[in-house]
Amino acid sequence: MTDDPSSNPANDAAESPRSSEPLDVVRRLEAILLIIDEPQSLVALAAAVGAPIPAVRQALETLVADYGGHRGGPRRGFELREVGGGWRLYVREEYDDVVSEFVNSQAPSRLSQAALETLAVIAYKQPVTRSHVASIRAVNVDSVVRTLVGRGLITELFTDPETGAINYGTTDALLVNLGINSLDELPHIAPLLDDGSAGFDSEALR
Repeated sequence: MTDDPSSNPANDAAESPRSSEPLDVVRRLEAILLIIDEPQSLVALAAAVGAPIPAVRQALETLVADYGGHRGGPRRGFELREVGGGWRLYVREEYDDVVSEFVNSQAPSRLSQAALETLAVIAYKQPVTRSHVASIRAVNVDSVVRTLVGRGLITELFTDPETGAINYGTTDALLVNLGINSLDELPHIAPLLDDGSAGFDSEALR
């Protein structure tokens, strides 16, 4: 006797339609809205939650009212908006500054190429003055050095008693970002150059 696939409970469950009860549609819709990063059309949302378009439209209206505090609950810090023919959750405008500050503190912008090159010179030549770094890079590095100090990647080590020039060096924050324990773990610079015969330690750079 062969088994009839149509009588398999698992198949029955997989093929059974999803509930169209308003609360169930709202919950499924909310779950989808939490993970999308682009506005989705009403049709796309209906397909995603497996519910008729009128039921999804009603669920969207319910969520808009709920997040806006129009159903007896608190007004949320986010809102559901229709933008460009699609729906998506957005931070309320009055909280943009709070979110921006948090995002910037968690994911600082990447260093520019100029900053990376200056940081490399300081890492290999420290203690070193701004004028020395500028002579190596053949450009003014004042603003870049200020940026690196502001990021906590370099610091003022001491001031030359004869010239008054400030000497800079790297901080422990750089080691943490590079995932190393000491500057001794930095790769040797000479093999990375074209001919492998010169580097930041050459007499020409002193």
